[in-house]
Amino acid sequence: MKDLKKYSNKTKAAFILLIVMLIILLGNFNTLQNSKNVNENINAIYKDRLVVAHYIFQYSKELHFIKAEAEKLDLSDNIKKEEIINTLDVIHNIDDLYSKTVLTNKEKQYFDIFLSSCKEINKQVENKNWNKIVVSSTEALKTLELLSQIQIQEGKAKLASANAMYSKNNSLGQLQIALLIILGGITFYLLIVKKIKRTIKIPEPPSMN
Repeated sequence: MKDLKKYSNKTKAAFILLIVMLIILLGNFNTLQNSKNVNENINAIYKDRLVVAHYIFQYSKELHFIKAEAEKLDLSDNIKKEEIINTLDVIHNIDDLYSKTVLTNKEKQYFDIFLSSCKEINKQVENKNWNKIVVSSTEALKTLELLSQIQIQEGKAKLASANAMYSKNNSLGQLQIALLIILGGITFYLLIVKKIKRTIKIPEPPSMN
C-alpha cells in the first residue's frame, strides 16, 4: 500500500512537470513565430513603405519639373518637348521599381490612375499641348498624394502589429519565467522530501530485557 502511494505521488509530480514543460515548449514556439512575424513586418515597413515613399518623392519631383517646363512661356516648343520626354523616361524607370513592391488593392487602383496620367502627358507632348500637360501633371500629383497617405497608414498598421507581437512575446516570456520558477520549486520540493525520507530512522522497539 505504501509503495502504491509512493508511486502515485511520483506519477502526479511527473504529470505536473510534463504539463509545465509542455506549456513552456508551446510558449517558446509561439515566441519564435511571433519574432519571425515581427521581422517580416519590419522588413515590409522598409521594403514596401519607406522605399516606396522615396519613389513617390522622386515621382513628385519629376512631375513638378514637367509642370514647370510646360508652363514656361519663354521656352521653345522643341526644348520643352525634349526635356519633358527625358523626364518621362526617368519616371518610367521608377515605374518598374514601384510595381515590384507589395501593393494593396487600393494602391494598385491609384497607381493605375497615376500611370494613365503619365500616358496622357506622353500623348500631349507629341501634340505640344502644354495646357493639357499641366492639367495631367496636376492630376498625377494629386494621385501621388493619395498614394503617400496610404504609405503612412500601411506603415502605421505594420508598426502597430509589430508592437502588439512584441508585447505578446514579452508577456509569454514572463509566463515562461514564472513556470520555470514553479518547475524549479517542484523539483526542489521533491528532492527535499526524498532527502528527509532517507534520513528519518524508525526507532527500535524497546527491549524486554
